Amino acid sequence: MINYAQYNTLEVNEIVKKINDFIDEDIPNGDMTTNLTVNDNISIEADIVAMDDMIFAGEQIIPHCFNANIEVYKNDGDKLRPNDIIGTIKGDAKSILSRERVMLNIIQRLSGIATHTKKYVDLANPFNVKILDTRKTTPGMRMFEKYAVKCGGGYNHRFSLSDGILIKDNHIESAGSIENILENIDKQYWIELEVDTIDQIKQALSYNINGFLLDNMHREKIIECVQVIRSHPMGDNIFIEASGGINLMNITPYLDTGIDGISIGALTHQINSCDIKLEFK
Repeated sequence: MINYAQYNTLEVNEIVKKINDFIDEDIPNGDMTTNLTVNDNISIEADIVAMDDMIFAGEQIIPHCFNANIEVYKNDGDKLRPNDIIGTIKGDAKSILSRERVMLNIIQRLSGIATHTKKYVDLANPFNVKILDTRKTTPGMRMFEKYAVKCGGGYNHRFSLSDGILIKDNHIESAGSIENILENIDKQYWIELEVDTIDQIKQALSYNINGFLLDNMHREKIIECVQVIRSHPMGDNIFIEASGGINLMNITPYLDTGIDGISIGALTHQINSCDIKLEFK
């Protein structure tokens, strides 16, 4: 199993903090257009409308974007069709006009991530392979984006460098060898090692490693690596993930290789935001 915290929900205080930061960025000194064109004390009602086929992510976010009465009709992870109404907002026109872009920017992007993730998950589920995200996220949006991956049925890899030990090639180069690292590291931690050769796997297996990341390997080499790992006395308990250049077009041959997961940076850094609009009534 993957030994990292999963973002199955979002903390309200963190949501509010992020949204306030985004609003401060977008309205540093007031909304000039709205203030000069819309009278005070005007109330409006508006629908949040899906314009694409999508997996929705934003249920927990929308209520904190407006000082208004808000009803959200869809749940995170729901499959939406064009013209589905996600929710309704009723309240002060000026406030809603000033804040709509922040809300839309967030939920359009998160729904895009959830939708993209679901495509991978649907391919991987029959093989019991987990689809994992990475730290290749938008600065300041990592919490939201990893949550969106979960909405799409994926799994979260490390949130930050403080959340687990993943030894990569540059760590090995800096330390001198795999042995130098594994002999001195505290085994109380869950340890994953990125490898690109079978020799590296054999070196590490004697140190009770918890996971291997098979980096940029073709299918046949992955199968060979899995056989080496699983033949170890503790091999069935070792988490094996593949990564590097795997996408929707070429993922299928990797799914029956015996790996446990595939980590894909494209889940969060190569997506199209979904089309969602705020339609005033």
